[in-house]
Amino acid sequence: VAVVAQTEAASTAESQPSEDPQTSRFTWTIASFTRLNGKKHYSDVFVVGGYKWRVLIFPKGNNVEHLSMYLDVADSANLPYGWSRSAQFSLSVVNQIDQKYTTRKDTQHQFSARESDWGFTSFMPLSELYDPSRGYLVNDTIVVEAEVAVRKMVDYWTYDSKKETGYVGLKNQGATCYMNSLLQTLYHIPYFRKAVYHMPTTENDMPSGSIPLALQSLFYKLQYSDNSVATKELTKSFGWDTYDSFMQHDVQELNRVLCEKLEDKMKGTVVEGTIEQLFEGHHINYIECINVDYKSNRKESFYDLQLDVKGCRDVYASFDKYVEVERLEGDNKYHAENHGLQDAKKGVLFLDFPPVLQLQLKRFEYDYMRDTMVKINDRYEFPLQLDLDRDDGKYLAPDADRSIRNLYTLHSVLVHSGGVHGGHYYAFIRPTLADQWYKFDDERVTKEDTKKAFEEQYGGEEELPQINPGFNNTPFKFTKYSNAYMLVYIRESDKEKIMCNVDEKDIAEHLR
Repeated sequence: VAVVAQTEAASTAESQPSEDPQTSRFTWTIASFTRLNGKKHYSDVFVVGGYKWRVLIFPKGNNVEHLSMYLDVADSANLPYGWSRSAQFSLSVVNQIDQKYTTRKDTQHQFSARESDWGFTSFMPLSELYDPSRGYLVNDTIVVEAEVAVRKMVDYWTYDSKKETGYVGLKNQGATCYMNSLLQTLYHIPYFRKAVYHMPTTENDMPSGSIPLALQSLFYKLQYSDNSVATKELTKSFGWDTYDSFMQHDVQELNRVLCEKLEDKMKGTVVEGTIEQLFEGHHINYIECINVDYKSNRKESFYDLQLDVKGCRDVYASFDKYVEVERLEGDNKYHAENHGLQDAKKGVLFLDFPPVLQLQLKRFEYDYMRDTMVKINDRYEFPLQLDLDRDDGKYLAPDADRSIRNLYTLHSVLVHSGGVHGGHYYAFIRPTLADQWYKFDDERVTKEDTKKAFEEQYGGEEELPQINPGFNNTPFKFTKYSNAYMLVYIRESDKEKIMCNVDEKDIAEHLR
């Protein structure tokens, strides 16, 4: 098999800041393609970002009727324990008749001993690949291209979060995915942490059987420990200690379960009502008839708001959609008491917003055409300062209290990176609302600049700088698979109260 490999070297490492990915394109020409008889077939090794890679194909498919193709860490068998490296990459089968029909897919992955190759089991149908009239197989030769951008990572093992940032992380217990980022977010709302410390518990309670004590103990360790903290007792205490229990729920349900249980346990104590004070807002669902004088209002409370991402360019567009007026007419008329069927308008308006506003972005939704859950990676913007009084308070109900100024500051951005099934969760938080952001990624806490925590989590597409401008003028575009799925905002007028001091005297003797 004649294998021709050419690699365009990325610009030299010296000229690149350590943050910049090093990018390179590798072309693999595979002759006598139909005569390959192994199940698997590897390319030559090529180097990007100082690491060795190769492409792995299954010419007859990896148990599917498709070509299967992956990027593989070439020397994974010889790497030290705990190695990991991160890359964004695309794989293509070049169309040799017409470039514009080249099949290309891109993704990103953190490679490790557990997952040392990553790519696409169903890259393209074998029927297309092997059909000479399609242009992928010419003179029994196919041309595969890999374009790889390596992200430099901090050395995991020697990094000391407490020393570098003053904060510690939470251990990843294998399946606790979104829980760690939610717990860090709640912990960094000092008023909430203080209330948790003030819940009455005794030294005779067992943390694994008592949510308040488990949470107190976790928060205490986050505040005073030098190393990352385990969450096992807490997951036991609310009965979610298996992988399945996390897979069946999402972060919103975890948030609600946690808050409801705490709310319940706070009843009759000095901290009764804290959860409501912090997180509870109210809206009115109204229906108003157009031709007769009939109105129906229903007041409801919320602890978080679910906002549409699809079809909305930013948070304001989602709020506009939230309060959009729906017309009930034609077959959909409203049955009004004593008035029969009537044309009506229906909608939602806000009575009040809470001091801590939790916005769940609907990044995951059900696709009826494909009969499956899909992730929406569309670009969706959110501001550092959110003004919910805009346009003369268009989100507010007529009888809302307008003396309160609903101006909010972004406190945390919870991020999901990856596809629907699996992926990785982490959070960007400003613990004091100062300019410095921190990334809480399981065990690791790192300082991050605002752009990273903020604009880079809008989703959408990203262009990588061209390696060799003029050589190939298609920019290297990536769908960004990491993007925000939950935002926490704190109201400016409540900032002092919420970002309070929490010290030893707030912590019970038996906990210390």
